[in-house]
Amino acid sequence: MKNRIFTVILYKEDDVYIAECPEVGTVDQGETIEQAIAGLKEATRLYLEEFPLPETSPRFVTSIEVSYA
Repeated sequence: MKNRIFTVILYKEDDVYIAECPEVGTVDQGETIEQAIAGLKEATRLYLEEFPLPETSPRFVTSIEVSYA
């Protein structure tokens, strides 16, 4: 079994939390952050069993501030 670290983007929409994995394209939701992440882990695991990804370099996430009119 392989282990790999993926990015997770979390946000609240109405009354649920949405968790997205941008590297894979999987998404899940839950009533709590923990439920959303657990569902995303399972969805991502199932996806990768069917569609393995090639090995890539680690990705880093940061924030930027943009001024606009």
